[in-house]
Amino acid sequence: MSDITAFDQLNLSDQLLRAIADQGYIKPTPIQAQVIPHILEGKDIMGSAETGTGKTASFTLPLLHRLQPYENSSTSPAKHPIRALILAPTRELATQIHDNVKKYGKYLQLRSTVIYGGVSIDPQIKELQAGIEVLVATPGRLLDHIEQKTINLSKIAILVLDEADRMLDMGFLPDIKRILMLLSPQRQSLIFSATFSEEIKQLADKLLKQPILIEAAKRNAINQSISHIVHLVEPERKHELLVQLIRQNDLKQVLIFVKTKQGADRLVKQLTRYEVMATAIHGDKNQQQRTQALNDFKEGKIQALVATDVAARGLDIENLAYVINFELPTVPEDYIHRIGRTGRAGSKGNAISLVSVNEKDLLAGIEKLLKTKLTVEKVNGFEVEKSVHAALPQTAGRQRYNGKSPQQKPGLDRHNGSHTAKPQPTVHARNKPSRTIDPIFTQPYVPMALVKKQDATDKITQSIHKSNKKAIPALFVPPVIDKHKQE
Repeated sequence: MSDITAFDQLNLSDQLLRAIADQGYIKPTPIQAQVIPHILEGKDIMGSAETGTGKTASFTLPLLHRLQPYENSSTSPAKHPIRALILAPTRELATQIHDNVKKYGKYLQLRSTVIYGGVSIDPQIKELQAGIEVLVATPGRLLDHIEQKTINLSKIAILVLDEADRMLDMGFLPDIKRILMLLSPQRQSLIFSATFSEEIKQLADKLLKQPILIEAAKRNAINQSISHIVHLVEPERKHELLVQLIRQNDLKQVLIFVKTKQGADRLVKQLTRYEVMATAIHGDKNQQQRTQALNDFKEGKIQALVATDVAARGLDIENLAYVINFELPTVPEDYIHRIGRTGRAGSKGNAISLVSVNEKDLLAGIEKLLKTKLTVEKVNGFEVEKSVHAALPQTAGRQRYNGKSPQQKPGLDRHNGSHTAKPQPTVHARNKPSRTIDPIFTQPYVPMALVKKQDATDKITQSIHKSNKKAIPALFVPPVIDKHKQE
């Protein structure tokens, strides 16, 4: 497989090769060269590759090729049953995969759609009723359709689980098992992920039949085209350092990661005060807001996109040069997925992490996973106390002076970075949960009809309890003891 140097050597159809050429691609990536031939042969796959190496195309291209015998121009929904199901953990990733399906399948008479939560289910029902061959879905919304009997999965011949480790992290395993029970055992199954854990291998043992294991990169590997820099900083001065980095590097487009939705909104307000055009993307935003934020960012209308880890998977932003970890992730593997948004398709990328003393264990966990020490660089004006340096793992780094003396510790002016009084430090709540994930992705699936029924039952129960409340007279009243008399 390693001898494959062009897509026309992969035995893909002329229609698919034409669509690939329209995108300007000539040579397949390593994961594509290794995976595509096996999928075309109908074999089950367990594939892993670095983020941003063309993993999505490695299964969408052969999937479309295998479905070509079923393409037709009939308007009858019966002629377009669902034959391929692709499951993804987040709305953004599901949308990205569907974009790939449409892009590579534009010369084929195969229909496709994407379904996810957070939007009305009615338009999705209409598309499903019209008939489609390829369905991209998040597990929760797919189960909603199953509960409402608006979908038929009996004809599925190909199943794909993308970002399988993320789905397990987010508690989707019970949902996946429910979905698998509705599928025909006579199918081709594919599992893809940027990383593989032992839990994933256990799932693969139950799901796959004599699978081909393909690891285009070492497990938990990072893209070698990405540089990694750590800046030590006091926690209350992180936003000041962030603004300085954006200004001194003249960043027109930067993706910034934080832990919580509240933290994302707070950082957007801080950046806006310094006239940095910013917006946030997280689970509290509806789908229209999230889509608008992404489009504005891609079009250059927004300079900084502040995101929670829910957006770490599935964001595909062309030529994104910088990713900044304003806060380190609690789970070390999430660092890989965050920085995977830069350095894509062989381009150079930069991953910067702002680390305070209370994040020393998180940094150590990331370095242990990567089996390497990240370079620590000092930024003049943001030096930390010696005790912090001693507590944090670090390598020898160069010091940046930017034309100022080492003794200066300036605040940032909101307009031009001059030495004016800095804004009041942000007050950070202590002892917050170490990791907050959007509830829409972590709560177990509950059918929509059951939720409505449960709400009605709760209201009746509360009404009964309220009406039965009566004052119960005391049967015994203890005597009042006069302490003065006792003395």
